[in-house]
Amino acid sequence: MTEKVENDNQFTFAISLSILNHLGRNLYRSFVTVLGEAISNSWDANAEDVNIYVDREKNSFIIKDDGIGMSRDDFQNKFLKIGYSKRKSGETKSPDKERPYIGRKGIGKLALLSCADKITVMSKTAGGDYVGGTIDNTGLDDAITNDLTPDQYKLEILDSGVFGKYIEGHKQGTLIYFENIKEGINKSSDYLKKLLALYFRFSLLDNSFNIFLDDEKITTAHLKDLGEKTQFLWKINEYDDPYIRDQLCNLKGQRTINVEGSFNGFIASVKAPSNLKVISTEERVSIDLFANGRLRERDILKYSPSARIVENYLYGQIHYNGLDDEEDRFSSSREGIVTEDPKFMALLKSLRESVLNKIIEDWDVWRQGIREDGDIDNKRIAKKERKSLELYYSVSEEYIPPEGTANKEKVDGWIDELADDAKYNFGSYAECFISENLIREYIGDKDIKLSNEAKSEIERLREREADFKTKGNCNIDLRQEGSDVSYLDMKYLANLVDKQKGSQNCLATDAKEYKPIRDALMHTALLTNEAKTKLTSIYNNIKGRIKTLLSNNK
Repeated sequence: MTEKVENDNQFTFAISLSILNHLGRNLYRSFVTVLGEAISNSWDANAEDVNIYVDREKNSFIIKDDGIGMSRDDFQNKFLKIGYSKRKSGETKSPDKERPYIGRKGIGKLALLSCADKITVMSKTAGGDYVGGTIDNTGLDDAITNDLTPDQYKLEILDSGVFGKYIEGHKQGTLIYFENIKEGINKSSDYLKKLLALYFRFSLLDNSFNIFLDDEKITTAHLKDLGEKTQFLWKINEYDDPYIRDQLCNLKGQRTINVEGSFNGFIASVKAPSNLKVISTEERVSIDLFANGRLRERDILKYSPSARIVENYLYGQIHYNGLDDEEDRFSSSREGIVTEDPKFMALLKSLRESVLNKIIEDWDVWRQGIREDGDIDNKRIAKKERKSLELYYSVSEEYIPPEGTANKEKVDGWIDELADDAKYNFGSYAECFISENLIREYIGDKDIKLSNEAKSEIERLREREADFKTKGNCNIDLRQEGSDVSYLDMKYLANLVDKQKGSQNCLATDAKEYKPIRDALMHTALLTNEAKTKLTSIYNNIKGRIKTLLSNNK
C-alpha cells in the first residue's frame, strides 16, 4: 500500500557530515540503546502506543507510534537538525499529557543510524501527508569520504511502500524502518520482551503509554519468572510499582527503608545469583538507575562495590528524577551517566550508607530464617556456628515433606526447633571428630605404646561391636584396618599422650570431665545450656593442649 507523500523536495542534514559521523554513528553500541532512543522520541511526541515489529528473515524491524508526528518543517528543521532540543527553548514537558521530556541534547536520533545499513523515517501530523526519507549508510559513508556538504548529500526520496501493511489505519505519528541490522537480530522474542519490561519503566508506570512487540503488549507478566525467584524486597521511600504489586506476591521478607533525598525505588534479592541471568544469555539483571522513567545507568553498584556476597543476589531500580535537571549529567552516548557528577556521587553514598548497609544485615537474618546460606562475612554469628547451621539446613532439607503434605507444617516446626541445638551440636561433633583423630595420628607418628588399660578397653569394645554385628546380621568391616586406637575416646587417648601425675593442667584431667558430655553428644542428645557452657569451657582447654602437642611434634 502506498500512501500520499510530499516528495517534491528532498531533505538534508543540518550539520557537517564529518561531524555527524564523529558525533554519533559509531557512538551507540547497544541494541537496547537504539530501541530506547526511538521509544523515547515516541514518549516525547505524546504517543500512546508504540509498536515494534521484528522480521528476522529480512533482518529488519519497524517502530511505529501514534504521536503528534512531524510536518515538513519539523522533519527538516528539528529531526534532521542535529543538536535541536525542545529544552533549549525552555520546554520541559510535552503539551496536553505533560510528560517530562526525555530527549536532551538532540543527538540521540543518531542512534538510529548506528545499528542498520539503511533506515527510512516516515511521519505525518493529524490531517497531513507523510514526509520523510531514507538514509543509506553506504551513501552517507561515500558523502563523508568525498567531504560533501550537507546540501550536497540528500536523503533518498521516501518510499512508503517499505512499511507495507503497517501504515493501514495510521492516522498520525512516526514510523521508522531499520533495514539489515548490522549485528543481526539474534535475540529471541522472549528476551526482547523481558528487556523492554525491565528497561522502559515509563511504559509500565504511565497507563497512557504502551509498548507492543509484534502486537503483544509489554507488561509486568514478562518479568514473572524473575518475580517467582525473588525472595526479599526493600522499598526505598514511598514507591509504588506494578511489578511489585503483580509479580512479587510470595516474598519471604520485605520492608520499607526511609532515607533523606528525593529518590525512591526498590531493591530485591533472588534465591541464587544464577537467577539474575536473562534467559539463556550472559546478560544479568542488576540495580539500575532511572530518571523520569528512562534507564540512565546499568549496574550502579559497580561504582561503589563492597565485595559482600549479598550483592551477587540483588537487583532493582533507583528512580532519581532530580538527576535530569538543567545540568546535563549524562554521557554523549546516552548509555551512562557522567560518573564523577557530584549529584550522582552523593546518591551512591546515600545508597551505600543508608540503604545497602541495612539490606546486608536484613538479608543475612532473613536467609537464615528460611534455611538458606547467609553472609559468611557477617559477624553476628560465629563462623563455626554459621557453618553448622548451613550443614544442618542442607541435611534437614531432605526430610521436609512435599508441599501439600498433611505433616509438612508440623515437621517444618520440628526442624526449626532443632536449628539452635544443631548450631551448637554440629560444630561440637566436628571438634570432637577432628581432635580425637588428630590425637590418634599423633600416637601413630610417635609410636606410642598402648597401655594395658587401653588394650583392655579396646578388647571390650571389639567384643561388643562383634556382638552387635552378629545381632544385626552385619558382615562388613566397620573400621579401617589397623585402627585399634579408633576404639578409644578422648579419655583413653589423653592418658596415652598427656598424663602428668598430680597435674590439674593436662589433657587427661580435662578429658575426664569431657567424657560424659561427649558421650551424650555422640548419642545425638539435645544438651542443656549448662552442658553446652561446660563442654565449651572444657573443650577450649583440650583444644589448646592438643595444639601445643601438635606444634611441638618434631
